[in-house]
Amino acid sequence: MADQPRTAEARPAPRGSGLSPRKKQRISRSIQYALLVAAVVAFFFYADWPSLAQNFAKLDVAEKALPDLFTIALKNTIVYAVGGFAVSFVFGLLLALMRLSSVKPYRWIAIVYIEIFRGLPALLIFLMITFLPLALPGFEVPGGTYGQGILGLGLVGSAYMAEVFRAGLQAVPKGQTEAARSLGMSSGRALVTVVIPQAIRMVIPPTTNQFVALLKDSSLVLFLGVSAEYVELAKFGNDLASQYANATPIMVAGVTYLIVTIPLGYLATRLEKR
Repeated sequence: MADQPRTAEARPAPRGSGLSPRKKQRISRSIQYALLVAAVVAFFFYADWPSLAQNFAKLDVAEKALPDLFTIALKNTIVYAVGGFAVSFVFGLLLALMRLSSVKPYRWIAIVYIEIFRGLPALLIFLMITFLPLALPGFEVPGGTYGQGILGLGLVGSAYMAEVFRAGLQAVPKGQTEAARSLGMSSGRALVTVVIPQAIRMVIPPTTNQFVALLKDSSLVLFLGVSAEYVELAKFGNDLASQYANATPIMVAGVTYLIVTIPLGYLATRLEKR
């Protein structure tokens, strides 16, 4: 009985012919690519290209933006962004030190400031700056329009920079401070000469990203009601678009933003990898 051959019913069932997870993933990816290509082809054939070119890429209107696009709008945008970044860098570092301080009032002030200015929309900050002369009669922001724009960007940016610096300061090993103190340095000198330089080096990539954010946020300066002499890229493009009833200047301003922000974003990525 034991030597009898197995019957068909006793043989093991063949394995299922289902697809492996890798093959399923390939098929799913191929379907997604096909849908993406179909969407691009459909847009290419159904878009009204003459109308798009007439409204968003009219060369004679784009030429009207030169040379003021670079000599006034881009220059002012960079002035606002660099000034706001300088204020946010210094004030943000101060706020980070206050938040890490052993003195409770300093910590409370820093926390309240950071939470308020990170929670409020940046647009609201700029609108409040326009009402400062009404709230404080006789008060004028130094630097006029440039000062107002830099102040708005600095107030907003410093709240975010404070958190960046706080993370950098906390990332410095405590042994660095202990080693500095063992050499006879005071706590203040150890902080300034040992801890802060290392923290700044660590936070270079996120601070670069913050500068890019401030560069784009400089478009909010238009809500200050600036004159033609102080316009930045967004207002410059919007004013020309209204003048010529065409969106080409807005597209030109957008491309100019990209010319500046894309290399900065690439730089930030390289710094993060290093």
